[in-house]
Amino acid sequence: MTTALSQQNTARPELARPSRAWAWTGVAAGVLGIATIQASMATSVDWEATAGDAEAMLADAASKQGAFFVFHTFAVLTLLVIPVFAAGLKRRLDQQAPAGALHGAVAATGLVLTAAALLLGSGLDTQFAFGLAEPELYVPESAAFYTDWTATIPWLWVGAGLSAIALALASLRHGAAPRWLGVTSLVLGVITVVAGASPLQYMAGFTGPVWLLVASLGFALGDRR
Repeated sequence: MTTALSQQNTARPELARPSRAWAWTGVAAGVLGIATIQASMATSVDWEATAGDAEAMLADAASKQGAFFVFHTFAVLTLLVIPVFAAGLKRRLDQQAPAGALHGAVAATGLVLTAAALLLGSGLDTQFAFGLAEPELYVPESAAFYTDWTATIPWLWVGAGLSAIALALASLRHGAAPRWLGVTSLVLGVITVVAGASPLQYMAGFTGPVWLLVASLGFALGDRR
């Protein structure tokens, strides 16, 4: 009896390892985000050959119908997984940041803004992409506008820059994330926000997805909490 009680007292329940599924979802979002930008570039019309000619822009776009479908798929998949990572990031930062701190909420909000930009950026695809098989049905100027839309709105990743800066501050001031991740987030976040706030705002589409991929990999592979 004494031996049994002793064994019961010394036994300790195993602590459940926190799931990192949210971080791996962020990895998927980062990869898909980069793919979305590349697909958007593939849909761009040849500006030198079509400048000022809406009919030429329509004809060029019609030759890239498959690229528009690929772009749509990547953009929608990205916007669906970003909020999952955003929720996980908020929870992760809230666990370590001081009570009442806004770092987690700001980080999540910036990512949700990015997802919203992707939703808008892919919002005209059904209206136009299918119809490119019959370009004669379109007003050329409308199709020309669509090519501009897919080449610009999905690049509005400035919200991810805001998230990166929030993560950086939570890391460097409160130790809420690995320090290397805080420094990396600060650098990429500032670049993304400066680009997004400048007339070169679409350049944020290059750095925003890269930060998302790096940050999510950091939490998935290198975070010990």
